[in-house]
Amino acid sequence: MNYLVLIGIVIIVVGFSLKLDVLAVVLLSGIVTGLLAKMNILEILRIIGKAFIDNRLMSIFFISLPVIALLERNGLKERSAKLISKLSNATAGKILSIYMVIRTIASALSIRIGGHIQFIRPLILPMSEAAVGRELTEKEKEELKGLNAGVENYANFFAQNIFVGSAGLLLILGTLKEAGIEVTLKGLAFYSIPIGIVTVILAIIQFVLFDKKIQKGGKK
Repeated sequence: MNYLVLIGIVIIVVGFSLKLDVLAVVLLSGIVTGLLAKMNILEILRIIGKAFIDNRLMSIFFISLPVIALLERNGLKERSAKLISKLSNATAGKILSIYMVIRTIASALSIRIGGHIQFIRPLILPMSEAAVGRELTEKEKEELKGLNAGVENYANFFAQNIFVGSAGLLLILGTLKEAGIEVTLKGLAFYSIPIGIVTVILAIIQFVLFDKKIQKGGKK
């Protein structure tokens, strides 16, 4: 048995651990595995090509990449930050609600404007803390931190599958088809829309309740 082909698994584990591009890691792993299995490069490319033909809608994912890159390069993240910073009569709940809507729309379009490290910690959290207008107790600070972390998770997790070319949706489609369940990419994306809307509504309710709690001095 040729154990060298298992290096492909190592590449995937290392690539995912380093948070490298998922598609690039998977393709590299496939090519390396094929070469170690003594396949010629043409045969490897044929197999990869067949996989893409069997999942033709994968091309939507590639087509979207240049557009997304252009938007990000032209300051989409900075403009989003500027929009949020201009909110008048802002409260922590309002800031989180506005960010929830912006982040949900961005996720639905597969545009990366957020992130806990890149956006929440340096921008949204300080703004929401300042918007409270008074010194927070330790318990209130921790609750607000939790809401800030949650808003990123809510929007990213529940809205990303609205985009028909998202990697997650393509994975779901492939898995269901292999299980013999006939679904379409458009159908999966369509039924993800109400989930995204409900998530936004429930999140805003949570943020409004937090505002009311803070206004009462933290008393339940």
